[in-house]
Amino acid sequence: MSRQRTMETILASEFVSIGELVRLTESRYSTLKFYTEEGMLPFEQAEENLTRKYIRLATVARIHLIKELKSNGLTIPQIKEALDKDE
Repeated sequence: MSRQRTMETILASEFVSIGELVRLTESRYSTLKFYTEEGMLPFEQAEENLTRKYIRLATVARIHLIKELKSNGLTIPQIKEALDKDE
């Protein structure tokens, strides 16, 4: 069983896990997994254990943008299009 990193450690890290993103953004794990599978959240994958790592600052900002677009009534395809333009 793995131990959770402290919030202080997470905030000092360049890369975070999806579970840590859940804590940082108060989002559901299943929601972030969906966004990842839809290509909305870029990640790096470590070869040795296939763990996905997300760049903390960029990914948290992107999640907040997705939430904002969603609250403005955009659909997932519209959000994906907006994210593509933002890159």
